[in-house]
Amino acid sequence: MDNQRLVIWAVFGLLAWMTYQAWQQDYAPAPQPAVAAPATTANNGDADSDPGLPELGPDAGDGVSAVDAPDLAPDPNNTVNGHVLTTADSVVVRTDVLSMTISTQGGTLTGADLLLYPVAKDRPDDVIDLLRTDPERLSLIQSGLRSSSDEADANHLAMFSSERSAYDLGDADEVAVTLHWSNDSGISVTKTYRFRRGSYIVGLEQTILNNSEQPWRGAEYAQQHRYLQDPERSMFDVDSYSFDGPILYDGEKAEKRTRDDLLDDGPHNFSSESGWFAAIRHHFVTAVVPERGSTQRYSVVLRGKNETSSAIGAPRTVEPGTSHTFKTTLFVGPKLQAQLEQIDKKLKLVVDYGWLTPISQPLFWLLSLAYGVVANWGGSIILITILIKLVFYKLTESSGRSMAKMRNLQPRIKALQERYKDDKQAQSQAMMEMYKTEKVNPAAGCLPILIQMPFFLAFYWVLLESVEMRQAPFALWITDLSVRDPLFILPLIMGAAMFFQQKLNPQVGDPIQIKVMQIMPIIFTAFFAFFPSGLVLYWVTNTLLSIAQQWKINKVVEAESKQQKSGKRTTKA
Repeated sequence: MDNQRLVIWAVFGLLAWMTYQAWQQDYAPAPQPAVAAPATTANNGDADSDPGLPELGPDAGDGVSAVDAPDLAPDPNNTVNGHVLTTADSVVVRTDVLSMTISTQGGTLTGADLLLYPVAKDRPDDVIDLLRTDPERLSLIQSGLRSSSDEADANHLAMFSSERSAYDLGDADEVAVTLHWSNDSGISVTKTYRFRRGSYIVGLEQTILNNSEQPWRGAEYAQQHRYLQDPERSMFDVDSYSFDGPILYDGEKAEKRTRDDLLDDGPHNFSSESGWFAAIRHHFVTAVVPERGSTQRYSVVLRGKNETSSAIGAPRTVEPGTSHTFKTTLFVGPKLQAQLEQIDKKLKLVVDYGWLTPISQPLFWLLSLAYGVVANWGGSIILITILIKLVFYKLTESSGRSMAKMRNLQPRIKALQERYKDDKQAQSQAMMEMYKTEKVNPAAGCLPILIQMPFFLAFYWVLLESVEMRQAPFALWITDLSVRDPLFILPLIMGAAMFFQQKLNPQVGDPIQIKVMQIMPIIFTAFFAFFPSGLVLYWVTNTLLSIAQQWKINKVVEAESKQQKSGKRTTKA
């Protein structure tokens, strides 16, 4: 096997993949503004006037349909289905990390500002908003109860009342927001949202009290109604690299659904007792997790530009004079894996590491442990790079020894190339015989880069997807490890380190291969100039450690070679 040729193909394969990721463009027509749904008359929850409400089956295990796409797209005049939203119709909740807006129509979550996450570091007052009502960025979380009777329901179109229009966490550890609804038959519903200090987890409780003379039969549901944007990718915008859309977990695996998936395959449905659904974007997520152990029917459907993910439970009966509380957990915030795991261990799958998840998740765990020691994510990257180098030291040492021996054989290799310059077959045979005699493996030099590639790509996705790295400073001019080096200093250091590393290794192969390898530092520098600076920091650290290791090995092998030659001369004497 030709060592240099394999290295070249491996490196160019990596660069081709990176280039594809960076430059992939979606050539579909530009997205058109979403058209607001036709206004209907506010109805205090009359299900018959809204096709977006679920229908119930006759029993708990059959006939329960998923919640269809609701007719609830707000128009620019701030109306929802004909009902004008005024200040009194919204409840604003403020905690130390969230500012949430709840509409009294259905208790729908219509706004969510992440107070600790600015859009850009130089605009601290312009924060990320995950829920909103403007049509082209529509994102709402709706919930409600659906009964089997013809009477009005406490669904997402029903008008609730609230005792207050504003809540503030203040010095408390928890704040509860309650909304009330009732009908003429004696059915009343209290919808309660619970917010906790420092948390993006929102508890939702829907308590139904049956003071009527008849049993109430129905189910709870929750859904997210969202404008699904057309993908646009740019090498200069790291946000565009990540998936933006719905993801559903069926109890065994998490599955993302693109616009094309929904257009080609239609609605996606399944039932599960441990499922959930979410809408993910770069670094942030809004998720709905029904109560564990309750059978839920899940659905995701695309209607025009809007996508609706939903879950509806199996029907249950509430006898007269009794009550029942349906519980759902919501998450609205950054993809903080520690908080996501508090809800469900599998919910951290919304952190989209792709096919490298088996490597990326343990890698992030190690980075988190290191961060607990050094309190700097850049320092964590350096520590974990050193750890990886130590783990594979013995494996790469054997490769380094082969490379050092190859370096010592350079004069003999050049002599063979000159002697058999007109006979390539004879040249190859002579060189292979020499490798065999000297116990040198010319392919050993491929091993380090093959070992590094999975960790390199895993680091790439960890740095790209982990919100903990977002706007995280390292030192000096590196103020955000998740974006490129603003001064391009780290890529230049990396290029210089790679050039010096080449000088430590033998230059074998035909002249074209050697020239290609010589320009690799320049090519890597150009590509890495636009990669996250944390990734470049990893590669710089790894290269410097590799240089130190190879330099030491070269010295050891050189000393052994001199000792062997000295021993041979002594024997002859």
